[in-house]
Amino acid sequence: MSTALKYVGAPYARGGTSPSGFDCSGFVMFVYGKNGIALPHNAEAQYRLGSPVKRAGLQPGDIVFFDRLGHSGIYIGDARFVHATKPGDVVKVSHLDEDWYRRRWVGGRRLL
Repeated sequence: MSTALKYVGAPYARGGTSPSGFDCSGFVMFVYGKNGIALPHNAEAQYRLGSPVKRAGLQPGDIVFFDRLGHSGIYIGDARFVHATKPGDVVKVSHLDEDWYRRRWVGGRRLL
């Protein structure tokens, strides 16, 4: 997950798929692509891949999904994940127990 952490601080850009600007699914797609795994640029399509993982079973590298599949990020351990948040913000590390994410949790997927 060092690849994901390398881009903390990169700006958010709607539709973005590069370090000059990421949206959430573009960030996940980019990081997995850097590790040789091609993913679609859409959180809902990403959710259809791999195997389901419950929150208690998450491992670093799993993709986490929120808000009726409207948001995704990459789990890094200790209930933390890296994601491209929203317009005006940057790629950052957040905690699964933060209120917004806890209330909008959908599930995790394991591709590796």
